Amino acid sequence: MPDMTGLTEVLAATTKHGGGPGALLRIVLVVGVVGAVLLAWFLLRGYKQD
Repeated sequence: MPDMTGLTEVLAATTKHGGGPGALLRIVLVVGVVGAVLLAWFLLRGYKQD
């Protein structure tokens, strides 16, 4: 399993500064949107006409 200490430190820092669940939710939403864009690009790339 990969070392996840960097991620846990970032999440601990965001909650320590009063970010609460809002900061974590923001991170999850941004990662989800970026993932959806990359998935759409990957899938639509196959429909490209040469």
